[in-house]
Amino acid sequence: MSSNAVLLDVKNVSISFGGNTALSDVEFSVKKGEIRAIIGPNGAGKTSMLNCISGFYRPQKGQILFKQTDLTQTPTHKIAPLGIARTFQNIALYTGLSTLDNLMAARHIHMKQSSLSNMIYWGRAQREEVAHREFVEEIIDFLEIAHIRKAVVGALPYGLRKRVELGRALALEPTLLLLDEPMAGMNVEEKEDMARFILDIYERRGVTVVLIEHDMGLVMDISDRVVVLDFGRKIADGTPDEIKNDESVIQAYLGQA
Repeated sequence: MSSNAVLLDVKNVSISFGGNTALSDVEFSVKKGEIRAIIGPNGAGKTSMLNCISGFYRPQKGQILFKQTDLTQTPTHKIAPLGIARTFQNIALYTGLSTLDNLMAARHIHMKQSSLSNMIYWGRAQREEVAHREFVEEIIDFLEIAHIRKAVVGALPYGLRKRVELGRALALEPTLLLLDEPMAGMNVEEKEDMARFILDIYERRGVTVVLIEHDMGLVMDISDRVVVLDFGRKIADGTPDEIKNDESVIQAYLGQA
């Protein structure tokens, strides 16, 4: 797959809840090796879009093709093994477990040994666990969270929990990483750290990123392309410069300077 190949193709996706339309004929593509931002006002349908991609929602209309596999027809438990991982707007961690255990939990889709081998543990099962542990330790070093590797996640500050959740998503070894407001509720220093990690994930680990974020300065700085939603409809799609100067986006979301 070339660097300009379409990795994810969203085609005319619509979903409603009762009489409320969350998404209406939304379409856009994500190219391999880019940071693709989804922006818009609260209630525009951004998280609903990520929920459709990750299989949490099933759209009533349209297709979502990931490497030519239709995710709308794929069982939810098979989507992560395809190479898709996500973080959540509201942190969803195992709060009673340590940072290390949270990241190790994400490795279950890559574990090959049988239940019998795991009961015996020694031999192949032990070697497999050591390999997964090494992979997780590399992520811990990458995200600079070695000092909290044994800390119970529920007792950590909000910014660090966000970083642990990002680490758990990376532990799935994704090709496509979906980030739902990864910097919400953070202070300036925490936002700068998170932005740096997102760029490193994109540049050093070669992961394609789809990002929902309300910090427009950040979105315009790090995104390759931006799609704008408003009341469940796509109103604009283009480069950051094109989006900043789009009159419909200014009126619906950005406002005048």
